[in-house]
Formats: sequence, structure tokens, C-alpha cells
Amino acid sequence: MITVHHLNNSRSQRILWLLEELGLEYEIKKYQRDPKTMLAPPELKAVHPLGKSPVITDDGTVVAESGAIVEYLVERYGNGRLVPAAGTPEKLKYTYFLHFAEGSAMSPLLMKLVFDRIENGPMPFFVKPVARGIARKVKEGFVNPNIQAQLDYLESELKARPWFAGSEFSAADIQMSFALEAAASRGGLGAQYPQLSGFLQRIHARPAYQRALERGGKYDYAR
Repeated sequence: MITVHHLNNSRSQRILWLLEELGLEYEIKKYQRDPKTMLAPPELKAVHPLGKSPVITDDGTVVAESGAIVEYLVERYGNGRLVPAAGTPEKLKYTYFLHFAEGSAMSPLLMKLVFDRIENGPMPFFVKPVARGIARKVKEGFVNPNIQAQLDYLESELKARPWFAGSEFSAADIQMSFALEAAASRGGLGAQYPQLSGFLQRIHARPAYQRALERGGKYDYAR
């Protein structure tokens, strides 16, 4: 039996979605973030030394990292589903976006989250102007331009085809979902990104996505 060690409001939600798309049986062990720090609880370190989610266990095998979990599940249980044929341009796109999601897309979004908290969070009054000024300058000069450049690029990709790897829905779309949900949640996609907004609407309407939400519980990035 596959067990998903599921942290609320985290990347592990898309692993539940993948399992639902594949029609696999699985069980969920739920963990809650610390309400003050938003960090994962220490109990997750008993599963994997880094104590982060997602992580799955399957017949004694422990697999961590979203991309690695996606590849493991598709290769072991997919029977050719949700992945383009080997040697095709679609497979190359698939591999690219499977890695782009965490390797490039999430970095500036995570920085935005951190600097938003610095800018808006509580702090001693005498350091507020300095800390908030630094946070604002970093966002304006580096973080926001990088997010916009990436969203512009992704918008252009989805103008060329309906899904990230090609004409067919794939696990690359599942992997990309979290970054786009985070972008929508942290800054909004706006009218200039109709393809990305449409992508989110389409994935949120998928029955497997809805089943994963029912099993995983409250998920604040869902729209």
C-alpha cells in the first residue's frame, strides 16, 4: 500500500491528485503545519531526515521530492499513462516542465513569500523602515520581475498547445500546478494571463483533482 505523508497546504496535494488520476489505492497520514511558523511538524523527520512533505512510502521504499515521487509513481504504476512516448518532442517538453516546476518556477515565488512576510510582519518599530525598505527593493528589483518573466514565458507556452507537454494532459501538468496556484494566490495572474488562468480552471474541474481535495482536506491554494 502506498502511504502519502501529507502536509496541509503543501506540494503533497498534487501527489494525491496524481494518485487519483492513476486510479491507485493509497492511504494518507496527515500532518499539520505549525500555525505560527508554518513549518512542518517534527514527526515528519521519522519518515525522512529532512522532515518535509511530500514523501511517500511504498513497500518499505521511501521516496521524497515532488519530481522524484511523480517519476516513481508514473514509471512503476502508470503503464504508459500520463507520460508522452519516449523519443518524442512531447517527452522532452514533459521532462523539461517536470524539472522547471521546482528548479525555476518556485524559487522567486518562495522569495516573494519570504519578503512579503518581512515587509508586512510584526517587528520592533525602530527596524521597520529599514527592513521593509529592503524587502520592497528586493521585490521590485529582482523578485517581481523574475516572476513576471516566468509567467510571460509560461503563458506563451500554453498559447502554442493546451497542456505543457503537448496536446495531451500529463504528469508534467500536475507537477506545474502548485507553482501556478502559488502564483495566483500570492500575486494574482490577472487578465494578461488568460492561458494560465484557463489552465487552472481546467485542472480544478478535473474529477481526480476534486477527489484529491476531498481526501486531502483544506487546501488554501485551490481556486
